[in-house]
Amino acid sequence: MVRRRLVVHGTVQGVFFRDTLRRLAERHGVAGWARNTPEGTVEAILEGDEDAVARLVEFARKGPEGARVERLEENAEEPEGLGGFAIR
Repeated sequence: MVRRRLVVHGTVQGVFFRDTLRRLAERHGVAGWARNTPEGTVEAILEGDEDAVARLVEFARKGPEGARVERLEENAEEPEGLGGFAIR
């Protein structure tokens, strides 16, 4: 089990970024959450199998149609054993 904190910069709000990330997380068994920040970024926590989390990180590098990801910050953290995936 791994945990990653992502901060996605660019045109990432108002393009279904969080909802698409949630659907992919549920499909791949990844727990965590995603939220819009006042700075215009999307912040997300992803916990799960290393390969599944890596798939979601790769998605976050591009985002859904309509998004324009300029930069992705990715930091490893200690897993907390989260369950489910929430949009905050």
